[in-house]
Amino acid sequence: MAKNSIKFAIALLVIGNIVAVFSDALIKTLSADGPIYQFVLFRQLSAILILLPFCLFNREHNLLVGIKWHILRGHIWLFGAICMVLALNNMPLATANAIFYAAPLIMLPLAMLMFQERLTKTTILVAVLGFVGVLIVIKPTHISWAAIFAFIVAFTVALNNILIRKLPKQLSVFQILLLTNVVGTPAALALAIWEGKAWDWSAALTAAGSSSFILVYAGICVLVYRSIETNKVASAEYTGLLAAVAVGIIWFNEIPDLSMLLGAAFIILPLLWLAKQNTKPHKKTKEVTLCDNPN
Repeated sequence: MAKNSIKFAIALLVIGNIVAVFSDALIKTLSADGPIYQFVLFRQLSAILILLPFCLFNREHNLLVGIKWHILRGHIWLFGAICMVLALNNMPLATANAIFYAAPLIMLPLAMLMFQERLTKTTILVAVLGFVGVLIVIKPTHISWAAIFAFIVAFTVALNNILIRKLPKQLSVFQILLLTNVVGTPAALALAIWEGKAWDWSAALTAAGSSSFILVYAGICVLVYRSIETNKVASAEYTGLLAAVAVGIIWFNEIPDLSMLLGAAFIILPLLWLAKQNTKPHKKTKEVTLCDNPN
């Protein structure tokens, strides 16, 4: 993979993660006792309305090809969205995002198991340090249900990103995102009806804004992870934590404590070191890896 392609992919992921923070911030403005499943349904429907115009004029490919993977990803995405609302409604924005950013660490073993990606010692060291930073932020002795929901979000994000490579290559990013939301909508509707709360249409605008931001992130993930090995770029996702800290301070007056700052340092500084390592000229000697499978 060309070095410039990796740099471009890392830049895209940094942008995507910053944009995604604003989706989280909008979710956090919701009432804690509001109808959760309704909001998730509104997100699904607004995403479909946003994406549909981009897909109407591109009908040359059969959208049913690989539909089983779209169904799987769509319901993982839906489950993650529900857990995300529960987590963000019950913990500070930066703290929730710190847990969400366990996703890149989870992606590394998943990529090795599912696609036989090679994991270098450097990559694993950076990921482990990042996860240590996450633990410092959340203080394991104070783990709550909200933190557990946030960990579930991290796992669903990781699995969804890994499964991107199972999707048909001929489909556009817009088509993939549309199918992800369409296949999960019946389940979202069923959950909203089962919830049994009065319909609160005031949340629809917030849902549309949240969808707009998260679609940018999801689209970037499709572009990046369908073509570049996870271990080369996944650590770039940690940078969104800085944006979460800033938005938390400005929007919600959530001042980070010492553990938040220390944890962020464990997450960000190794990433900067890894980026510097990736820009160095490659040696001709074979790199020591933890997986010898060349595929």
